[in-house]
Amino acid sequence: MDPDAVKSTLSNLAFGNVIAAAARDLQKEMVAKDKAQAAPASHDEVDLDELMDDPELEKLHAERIAALKKEVEKREVLKRQGHGEYREVIEGDFLGEVTGSERVICHFYHREFYRCKIMDKHLKALAPVYVGTKFIKLDAENAPFFVAKLAIKTLPCVILFKKGIAVDRLVGFQDLGSKDDFSTRALENILKMKGIIDEKKKDDDDDDEESESKNRRIRSSTAQDSDSD
Repeated sequence: MDPDAVKSTLSNLAFGNVIAAAARDLQKEMVAKDKAQAAPASHDEVDLDELMDDPELEKLHAERIAALKKEVEKREVLKRQGHGEYREVIEGDFLGEVTGSERVICHFYHREFYRCKIMDKHLKALAPVYVGTKFIKLDAENAPFFVAKLAIKTLPCVILFKKGIAVDRLVGFQDLGSKDDFSTRALENILKMKGIIDEKKKDDDDDDEESESKNRRIRSSTAQDSDSD
């Protein structure tokens, strides 16, 4: 047998063995990599199972449920006190309404005044959003005692009460650029600044879009009222 041929054959066999070994090693490496990638997922599942039985997590969950329940109960109490809607009251009930809630916004208005109608619609939009504050209105013509007592000389006049005490007021549209087309957001920001309503939370983007839609309807409606007047 040709020694060179034998040498070549042995060399080829050795090369083939090296390739085969390399292929096996590569396969093992790929299997190990797949297992490593799969490990975190199974680990997470184990962690989640453990968390489900975690007493600290259960405690936090129970506290959250209790807080939500308390908030719902508080809102129900406020609604029974007349919060959550924009209501008209009479002079005989005014004192009880103002002293019965911690924060009250009262609009003294005249039925025939165009600007009072504008203020009405903005306050009506805000009332259901800020349940912590009571929103009411009082016909100035039918409330001469409180008009005199509170020195109201210009309408619309929005008086802000805290614990039954008049702490601030909006006279006409002076704080709103003295323009009829101010937005609900502009009034909202002023009321926030004066501390009579709370800061809104979270999902207010949806509320803001709805509020802006209401503003457009308000401007359209008030323009029609003006034409009819």
